[in-house]
Amino acid sequence: MKRKNWKILTAAAVMSLGVLTMNAYAAEGWSMSNNTWIYLDNNGNRVTGEWRKGADNLWRYLNNSGEMAINCWADGEYYVDANGIMVTNKWIKTQPLYDDNGEQEWFYFGNSGKLVKDGWKKIDGKNYLFDSEGIMQTGWTDDGIYYLGSDGAVKTGWRYLEAPESDEDDDYGYGPESDDGMYWYYFAASGKKYSPETGDGGDYRVSRIDGKYYCFNEKGQMQTGWVYMEGEPDTASSDSIEDWRYFAEEGIKNTTLGSAISGWLSLEPPERLQDNVDEPVVWYYFNKEGVPKVGPKHGEASTNDFVRVDGKNYLFDQKGNPVKGLHKVEIGDTGEYTSYYFDESSKTALKGKRTVEEGDGSKSTFYFNEGTYAGRGVTGVKNNYLYYMGKRQEADSDSRYILVSLPASGGGYHTYVVNTSGRVSKNTTVKDRDGNKYKVNSSGLLTEINEVAVGNEKHGDPIEPIFEEMD
Repeated sequence: MKRKNWKILTAAAVMSLGVLTMNAYAAEGWSMSNNTWIYLDNNGNRVTGEWRKGADNLWRYLNNSGEMAINCWADGEYYVDANGIMVTNKWIKTQPLYDDNGEQEWFYFGNSGKLVKDGWKKIDGKNYLFDSEGIMQTGWTDDGIYYLGSDGAVKTGWRYLEAPESDEDDDYGYGPESDDGMYWYYFAASGKKYSPETGDGGDYRVSRIDGKYYCFNEKGQMQTGWVYMEGEPDTASSDSIEDWRYFAEEGIKNTTLGSAISGWLSLEPPERLQDNVDEPVVWYYFNKEGVPKVGPKHGEASTNDFVRVDGKNYLFDQKGNPVKGLHKVEIGDTGEYTSYYFDESSKTALKGKRTVEEGDGSKSTFYFNEGTYAGRGVTGVKNNYLYYMGKRQEADSDSRYILVSLPASGGGYHTYVVNTSGRVSKNTTVKDRDGNKYKVNSSGLLTEINEVAVGNEKHGDPIEPIFEEMD
């Protein structure tokens, strides 16, 4: 059977090579000798170690014995097929030239037929890397920046991979551990791995991919869970969640693994803060980049610190938790303060007249604005009662009446006389238990003390609410 196939091949080759009948005086050209093609020069000698074209104008190689080479390496950097024709623009899987006992590898021979080696080559729209012997590379490149699939092509997009060998012995120190030694990496359209660049100012980088935000460490490994963006977490404050971000872990519903979550999420705090929070699982509110809302430092809150969610105002502490209870809040940057009360269940500011618990556990009557300044503690007269920072001003039973002076918009003070229920006296004269007489006009403003006229000076301090402390 093999002999028959050889005759068929020989007949075809005769037509393509333009063989001449072999004799002692043959002209230069191809000839057959013992079922093997040779090439004779014009002296009738075999040509060795050189290329010659056949009648089909294709190159063939004569080996050191002067025989046409087939299915093998030729001239060091070329390859010939079963018909002896130089391979061009083609992949060949074979043993390396200098390793006859090695495993077969993939090689590519370019337009000139020469072996592609020592670098990158774009083939059919895909990028490949070849070593100094021309072997197609797979896996991570030596610099750990690109990843080549089993087909040799540079990969793009998300890939779940083992770390590059250069990273295996490194001590990561922090960040999520991999149970199986595999990590998620993202490769751009160029094939380059996403990772923090030198000079970014940190060990992490947040990148927007397909409309979502993801975090990568210095090795380009996607991070999940809490990430301290400023370095090792044991250097972070145990009192603040500032500089932390959160990226979805396994089991978080309706999320993409590793993506930043926006909106409310109930979580355990970062380990660094777990010994310094009241509850093991708490609520956080994240922006689209996974940054939790954090309140002001030193407990000095302002209405500028409010976060409006679904039409309600929230105030967060330094640990990222929405506050509850009664809090002192500056109105913008005015230097003027008021109170807001955040309900235990909704953690949103209350409105209207309410009985609330103060910071010391006592309960008092408060009035919080409705409408434009909803939730803000009233300072001034409301429904004939006097309030300061939301708290109703009331005389104790021992005094019957007290004087309360509040700053006037034009300067100085307006002084009111209030009874034990907080009601403002108007257009009358009243006497406290010490016998002091106070005369007030129809607006409820003090005009005389013990029949002596008074101006807009201060006569009595308001009773300030007892506030919850912000962490």
